[in-house]
Amino acid sequence: MVTVEELKVKYPGAEAGQMGDSPELASELAALIKNGMKTASCGAFTSYQNEKSAPKIGSYTIILNGQNVPVCVTRLISMQLVRFCDVTLELARKEGEGDLSLEYWQKEHKRFFSNEGHFSNDMELVAEEFELIEVL
Repeated sequence: MVTVEELKVKYPGAEAGQMGDSPELASELAALIKNGMKTASCGAFTSYQNEKSAPKIGSYTIILNGQNVPVCVTRLISMQLVRFCDVTLELARKEGEGDLSLEYWQKEHKRFFSNEGHFSNDMELVAEEFELIEVL
């Protein structure tokens, strides 16, 4: 099994991390990325502003499952600023979650951002699209 450290040598500057807010969700989302179903994600713009090194187009991410095991590597290909209320069905489908509907996306992301303590219908999100580079 390849380690995060070995992958960081292969992909200089790569960050490693999980998606979601629980180990179960991290494993589910990692599997969706690995299988090519999930090609986008989003985060609160305020969270990006607080990061020491926010992701940049062209950067690599080592996707970890809920047990912190590397599952795949992605490369960021686009970023855009969008308000929660303006997220489209196209973006919701690219996120690859649930039944792929906008309603499911809105429900789950409202829960996620509310749990983080900063949901509002007009909050700004950074929508990221990525490509699968390597399955581990």
